[in-house]
Amino acid sequence: MLMFHFFLSCHLLHCHLPASHLPETDIDGFSRGTRNAAICGTVNQSVPIVLPITEGDKERLENCSSFLLTYGEDDSPVAILSAPEFFPHNKEERVCRQWGTSTREHPYVKMVMASGDWLVGGDLKVFERIRWGDGLDSFRLTPNELRKEFSRRGADAIFAFQLRNPIHNGHAILMTETRKRLEEKGFNHPVLLLHPLGGWTKADDVPLDVRMKQHQAVLEDGVLDPSNTVLAIFPSPMMYAGPTEVQWHAKARIACGAQFYIVGRDPAGMPNPETGKDLYDATHGRKVLQLAPGLPQLEIVPFRVAAYNTQNQRMEFFDPERRDEFEFISGTKMRRLAASGEEPPQGFMAPRAWKVLKSFYESRSDKS
Repeated sequence: MLMFHFFLSCHLLHCHLPASHLPETDIDGFSRGTRNAAICGTVNQSVPIVLPITEGDKERLENCSSFLLTYGEDDSPVAILSAPEFFPHNKEERVCRQWGTSTREHPYVKMVMASGDWLVGGDLKVFERIRWGDGLDSFRLTPNELRKEFSRRGADAIFAFQLRNPIHNGHAILMTETRKRLEEKGFNHPVLLLHPLGGWTKADDVPLDVRMKQHQAVLEDGVLDPSNTVLAIFPSPMMYAGPTEVQWHAKARIACGAQFYIVGRDPAGMPNPETGKDLYDATHGRKVLQLAPGLPQLEIVPFRVAAYNTQNQRMEFFDPERRDEFEFISGTKMRRLAASGEEPPQGFMAPRAWKVLKSFYESRSDKS
């Protein structure tokens, strides 16, 4: 059994534990070539879960029936990959299909293009639970653990909200409104799965540890009710693949027991690094989810746009007939206010949550 060091896809391994940890899922390892070519029936696997390797690794391993995956400077054993299948890593085809663009400047596309020319698939046997030792492992709940927590709380409906940014009061309005709508449908105790993305993100996104502190502050300030909110980390990397990736996000929440999924504007999107224009139509993520096969258990809750009402001094759902009353506070403006030590408009974000964000940007500004 040979040793194999894996890098680009190591963050995926945490997300894909053995089948016993993932109810209602069909993932049991890294994708094989026959599986990447076509997904049949009603299975929805919009993004490939793959392990790139070099030509040299492929030649060294192709006659092995299994091999060991290790991670870190100390080569810690992580898992055994068995019955491996090797196939070419057609990078340009993968990029164009998964991201819908050919730009080489996209941050995740850069990693794909720099990775090995071969892919290896196979079944994984993970030795033990993956732990990062960063003080946040208690939030990395498996799907089964989340289901148990929902049951403990007596939830009769679970609605999920994913985000990779700090929570402002506009987000909170949407989550609170969704809960009210579910109660109006006859549910007695809807529970929110607040599920921030916890894998790799691009350099200018707020780091996970800061976001988690900010989310906890939102709960402490009572903007979201802790009694009906479960805060947990979704360990997938952010691929910024728009409507293709949002199907993966939704499917993963089904495994956690969610029946309702809140979809935002331009989910998993970003500007084109070369032109500055949005890579994806802002509405396509929601539309694709509503039409996507293989996700029948999930009801999509469209994201209503919230903005700051300058007259009422609070975040409200945007009303185009009263557009003069509203101000859209961009992420750029929010970062500028935080870095300069200024306060946002009253009612934009929970005070303790803003303090966490301001402290982060001030410290980063001092270092630069």
